[in-house]
Amino acid sequence: MPTFTQDEATEYDSRITRLIPGYDLLHNTTAAQLSATLGDNAHILVVGSGTGKEIAELAKINATWRFTAQDISTDMLNIGQQRFSDLGISERVKVHVGDVSQLEEPVDAALCLFVMHFLADNGDKKAMFKAISKQLKPQANLYLADLMRPETGFERDAQFALCQQLGLTEVGVERMKHNFEHEFYPLDRIRLADLLDETRFSVAKLYFKALGFSGYVMHKR
Repeated sequence: MPTFTQDEATEYDSRITRLIPGYDLLHNTTAAQLSATLGDNAHILVVGSGTGKEIAELAKINATWRFTAQDISTDMLNIGQQRFSDLGISERVKVHVGDVSQLEEPVDAALCLFVMHFLADNGDKKAMFKAISKQLKPQANLYLADLMRPETGFERDAQFALCQQLGLTEVGVERMKHNFEHEFYPLDRIRLADLLDETRFSVAKLYFKALGFSGYVMHKR
C-alpha cells in the first residue's frame, strides 16, 4: 500500500483527474446516492480520504453530516486538515492516521474510492473489507470504486489513450503502464463477489463504469 508523501501529496488533486476517466462524475454520482439515502446527523467514513477533497464536497450537501477521514499518509491528511480548517468544518471531521481496523465508532455509510487496488489479494483485501464491515451499522452502504481486471483485450490500451487526451504526458503513461503491471492488484467481478460474501456484504450493484474503473454500492448484511 503506497503512502503518498511530499510532492505526491501536494500534486495529487491535479494529477488524479488525468489518471481516472470520469473521476468527478464518479464522485458526483456517489454523493447523489448519499444524499438520497442518508438523513441528518449521519456519520460517514471515508477510507483513504487523502487531501480531503471529497469530504469538503460532501460537507456542502448536509450541514449536519459528520465524517471520519482515514488515511495512512500523514502528508495527505495534513493537506486535508488545512482544507477542513479553511472551510470551517474541522469540528465535523475526525482525522485518523492509521488502519481502518483501529477505528471504533459505528458509521452510517462508508466510501472506499480507488484504494482497494493497491492491496494485494493475499489476505490484505479481505482484511480491509472486514475492517470496513465492522465499522458499518447493519444495512449501511459501502460505496466502492476501484480498478478492475480488463474485460476486453483492448481495454487497457483504451485507458492509456483516453488518459493522454485528458492531459497525461507520455512519461505519465509509461509510469501508469508500469503501475498497472507491477503496483496494482485489480480483481475480476467473480473474485470481488467472493470477497464481499466472505466479509458480510450484499451483492455489489454497479453504478459507474469508465473503461477499467468501476463503482459499486453494497450494504452490510
